[in-house]
Amino acid sequence: MDLSKLRNFGVAAHIDAGKTTVSERMLVHSGVEHRVGAVDEGTAVMDWMAEERERGITITSAATRIPWRGHELNLIDTPGHVDFTVEVERCMRVLDGAVLVLDAVVGVQAQSETVWRQMERYRVPAIGFVNKCDRLGADYLAAVETLATRLGAQGVPVQFPVYEDGELAYVVDLVTRRAWDYRTHGGELREVDVPAAAADEVGVLRSELVDRLADEDETLMERVLADEEPSEEELRAALRRRVLARTLVPCLCGAALRDVGVEPLLDAVVDYLPSPLDVPPVTARALKDDAPVELGPDPAGPPCLLAFKLHAGPHGDLTFVRVYSGTVTPGMNLYNSRARARERVARVLRIHANAHQSLDAGEAGDIVALTGLKRTGTGDTLCSEGAPLALEALVFPEPVIQLVIEPESAAERDKLRQALGRLAHEDPTFHVREDESGQWIVGGMGELHLEVAQHRLRDEFKLAPRVGQPRVAYREAVHGAGAGRGEVERVLAGKEAYAVVELELEPDPTAAVPRVEFGPDCPLSEPQRRALADALVQEAQVGPRFGYPMVSAAVRVRRSASREGQESDAAYAQAAVAALRQAMQAAGVQLEEPVMQFEIQAPAEFSSGIIADLNSRHAVLTDVGAEGELRTLRGSVPLAEMFGYSTTVRSLSQGRAGFSMTPAGFRPVPEEELVARGLVWS
Repeated sequence: MDLSKLRNFGVAAHIDAGKTTVSERMLVHSGVEHRVGAVDEGTAVMDWMAEERERGITITSAATRIPWRGHELNLIDTPGHVDFTVEVERCMRVLDGAVLVLDAVVGVQAQSETVWRQMERYRVPAIGFVNKCDRLGADYLAAVETLATRLGAQGVPVQFPVYEDGELAYVVDLVTRRAWDYRTHGGELREVDVPAAAADEVGVLRSELVDRLADEDETLMERVLADEEPSEEELRAALRRRVLARTLVPCLCGAALRDVGVEPLLDAVVDYLPSPLDVPPVTARALKDDAPVELGPDPAGPPCLLAFKLHAGPHGDLTFVRVYSGTVTPGMNLYNSRARARERVARVLRIHANAHQSLDAGEAGDIVALTGLKRTGTGDTLCSEGAPLALEALVFPEPVIQLVIEPESAAERDKLRQALGRLAHEDPTFHVREDESGQWIVGGMGELHLEVAQHRLRDEFKLAPRVGQPRVAYREAVHGAGAGRGEVERVLAGKEAYAVVELELEPDPTAAVPRVEFGPDCPLSEPQRRALADALVQEAQVGPRFGYPMVSAAVRVRRSASREGQESDAAYAQAAVAALRQAMQAAGVQLEEPVMQFEIQAPAEFSSGIIADLNSRHAVLTDVGAEGELRTLRGSVPLAEMFGYSTTVRSLSQGRAGFSMTPAGFRPVPEEELVARGLVWS
């Protein structure tokens, strides 16, 4: 495989910007599919889950392979809904480039910002595609400008839409100064001269493009100063260099639903986005000595793969991997450096949505799927057992919403436990905890996230459990210090056992679960330390004040002791739990709740009513933008105040407002609000 002709890229956007429609058109133009799938009709190839087709949204990222101009393109279509942003996160971790799809009417939206931050985190070069240029109110140049105003990205037009009689008729390429004629449908795309009515504006935009590129390109600068015209090849090469350096985002335009601009977009993926050879080598960590190891895309190198996505099917897991180094083949043994376990690859697959094709091998630089892996989870590294490596792990947000779930009958308890375990194994943002009452508390990123999980239990696992109402995922944060001592002397498993544990509890704002350390006066074996630490973390799932999980805590075990012949792992664990309970009572604990960033777009006539309603929900309004008759409201609000808000905002605006939320961390709940909500007595 010629890696210079491989592109690993994703299509990402705010919900309803049209990214799945873009992907569907790419499949047809590349010859992979022979009919156009429609999202609204539930026939999209990339939206293959039953839930996706019913709702008309993308829930899980879907992968495929398409040929174009002698190149091979690994395409991943990602979700736009905030509840499934983990799908975008783990895909951006392994992609070399991305297409950011924007709505031509509104430009950058709330989830566009989230996606962009993920691209920035993993240093993913991007090109832009301004979609829906055929809609009433579309403004291509204004949409490109929002890249700078809202993302701080340097967007530059490389195409320009031309309208005739109010309809999108041509797309002009500023590099070639040629136009594609989209006035006829069903025929071959025609390349024509730039329409005379748009010639002046095209000339101005092209001059601006050349000037922007010349700012960081000496060859082009010399051409500009000499008043010479740069060639198409020079402009494309300069654009590619700026994209790879992530200093410029070339923006194309079109209307995917009408099949406008998709073929030039595929050309841009080939021309501007990087191959595996163009991105820096990935850095792994050697487990033996913690030394950094650089890995280039060498098929003959040591095997190193990152598992970035799992799909838990009824017949086993399908594990999506990016092969960073080496070659993986069916029957091969790999080593999971997190689980410290050997895994055997059953099959290597090329994925096309929910279909697949068996491969003889998956080489460095490629994205494939593996079957047969038993212990591998999202973010795990698969490598050679003789030279174990660990790639940088993925970091996922904590759930913001919970609900209680229990089996319909005692006979289904084990089936429900296994099904919930499989869903949690597949999705790192879906948390499952069984409480003392025999119920399960499941947590997710939003109401839709948990609703989809319930439907999957029904449709895929044939279960119909009883489910409570969604509730906010509060947590208790330590903000003071405390100490505790626990002593256990009892008969355990028919043997006298004795243990003493003394520990200290203090704040650690970075810890999502309590961080456990051991002092020098703890003569414990490694198994004893693991048992003690596990017991402490488990106990912290029930905070001292309200019973919510405890976070932002560091536990230092200062002393442990036992008597000769009476040592017991269980005794140490019980003593540690007793000491932690004592320390939690002494330490200061503050209830925290999830906060959401919101963005509401509504006609001006309804904005005052919406603002008044937001104020009643303890929202903090940070920005009110005005663009013609449209008002954009941005701010933050406690999640507890926003259940069912989509219905409220529709009624306040006669169905004309758009609304989106994204998680924005946690905030302490003031004591007066605790009283008002009935969480404590005044």
